[in-house]
Amino acid sequence: MLDASLKEQLTTLFKELQADYVFDIKVRTEHESRTDLLHLLEDTASCSDKITCRTEEGESLEFRLLKNEEDLGICFKAVPGGHEFSSLVLAILNADGKGKNLPDEGTLQRLKRLKGPAQLTTYMSLSCTNCPDVVQALNLMAILHPGIQHTAIDGALFPQKTERLHIQAVPAVFIGQKVLHIGRGDFGELLEKLETHIGQEVDSASDGLAHHFDVLVAGGGPAGVAAAIYSARKGLKVGVVAGRIGGQVNETVGIENLISVPYTTGKALAGDLRKHLESYNIRIFDNRRIESCRVEGNEKVLHAKGGEEFRAPALIIATGASWRKLNVPGETEYTGKGVAFCPHCDGPFYKGKKVAVIGGGNSGVEAAIDLAGICAEVTVIEFMEELKADEVLRNKLASLPNVKVMLHTQTLEVQGDGDKMNALKVKDRKSNQETTLPLDGVFIQIGLSANSSLFKDIVQVNRIGEILTDRNCRTAVKGVYAAGDVSDVSYKQIIISMGEGAKAALSAFDDRIRS
Repeated sequence: MLDASLKEQLTTLFKELQADYVFDIKVRTEHESRTDLLHLLEDTASCSDKITCRTEEGESLEFRLLKNEEDLGICFKAVPGGHEFSSLVLAILNADGKGKNLPDEGTLQRLKRLKGPAQLTTYMSLSCTNCPDVVQALNLMAILHPGIQHTAIDGALFPQKTERLHIQAVPAVFIGQKVLHIGRGDFGELLEKLETHIGQEVDSASDGLAHHFDVLVAGGGPAGVAAAIYSARKGLKVGVVAGRIGGQVNETVGIENLISVPYTTGKALAGDLRKHLESYNIRIFDNRRIESCRVEGNEKVLHAKGGEEFRAPALIIATGASWRKLNVPGETEYTGKGVAFCPHCDGPFYKGKKVAVIGGGNSGVEAAIDLAGICAEVTVIEFMEELKADEVLRNKLASLPNVKVMLHTQTLEVQGDGDKMNALKVKDRKSNQETTLPLDGVFIQIGLSANSSLFKDIVQVNRIGEILTDRNCRTAVKGVYAAGDVSDVSYKQIIISMGEGAKAALSAFDDRIRS
C-alpha cells in the first residue's frame, strides 16, 4: 500500500526509535476495509524492527497504539491514509520524544495541570486538510497526559454515528457526549477549551512567570516571523508569542504568488517559517493566547492564558486577521450543523444538496465553483451590487448551470430545527423584501477582520479595527509597532506582510539606537 519512496522515508524517520511499538488491531473478518487497514499498518511496521502488528477479531474496525505494551490512549477507528497518515507517523515519533510538534515547558505544565480523566473523540475525514492538526494535537495530549484518551473516527466508515450526532462539519471533537470543538484548531486552542471544560489543578508557582526581552513580537504569521528574524539579526533578545507559527497561512491550500517560489502550500510555508525562526536565537512561545496588553513606563507587557507575562521595551504587533462572521441569529448555534467555513473539508457532507455561499469575493466564488461540482444547487449571496471576484472567476461561475447569484442581499438569520439548519432568512436591500431560502447548508466566505481588540485601548485603530501606523510601521505609542494584516497597510498579501514585518523590526531597532 505504501510505495518504495515513502517506505524509505519512514525507515529513516524510525531509525532512532528507542521503545517498542505495537499496532493493536481489532477488525471484523468481513469488514470491507480490513485488507486496506492491514496492508497500511503492516507496510508501516515493516519500516522498523521496533514496530509490530497484532491482529484479532473485532466488532468493527479499530487499532490502538501501544508503547512497550502500555496503551498510550490513542485509538484510530479509521484506515489513516491520505492526510491522516502523517497523524499515525507523528504519534509514534511523539511517543518516542522525537516529534517536531512537542510543546515547550510552559505549555506542557498547563497540560499536566488539567484535571482528568477525559475521553475525547474526533470525527474526521481523510480528505480534510484541517483534521490532521486537531487529531495530532489531541493524540499528543493523550501521550503527555495519562488521564486523556483520544479516538479518531473516519466518519465515512461510521455513517450511522455521524448521522446520529448530526455532524455536518469536520473535524468535530466530542468530550464524552458533548461537543468540545468544531472546525480548524490547534494545540493551544484545544488546550484552552479543555482547561475551561474540565478545569485545572492549582499551581501557584506558575502564576506570574515573567519573561524579559529586548523585542516582543505578538503573532507568528509572515509579518511576525519576519519581524523576529530581522530583530534577531541585530543582536537583540527576541521573544515570539503566538497561537501558532504561520497563523492564517496554515489554512491556505496553495500559494502561487510568493515571488521566487512558483508554488507551495500553506502547511509547507508555515513549516519553513518555523525552521527559519529556529535557526536564530529566538524564543518561541506558541500555543499561547494573549489575554491582555499594557504599558508600564518604558515596558510593554503581554499577559497570556496560564499566567505567563512577557516584557520588553519594544512591542511589534503582528497578530494578523481571522475569518469574519456574520453575527446573525443562529450562526453560532448551527456552526458545524449546517453553517460551515471550509468548502474543501465540509463540502462532501452536502453532496446532492442545496447550499448557499455568502460572499462574492475571490474566496466566495471559488468556494461556489468547487461546491457546484458536488451539490445539487449553489446560491451565491452578495451584500453589494456586484461580485467582487476576479473576472476569470466570475466567468467560470456564470458558466455553471446549477449556480445562481443574489446581489444586494443581506443575510438576516440562520434558521433550523434545533439539530441542524434548514433555511436562511435574507433581505433584498433595494426592495426590503424578506425571503426564506430552504437550504441544507451555508458556507460563510466574507473575508477577514483584524485581530486588534486586545490593543485598541493602547493604540489607535480605524473604523474596521486595523491598527493605524505611519509608513514605517510605527504607531502613535512610543515603542509599539504594527505590521501585516492587523495594520492598515493597503494590501493583505503574504509577501507584503513579510516586508512590513521587516520594516517594523528595522524601525524598532532604529528607535532603540537613537534613544
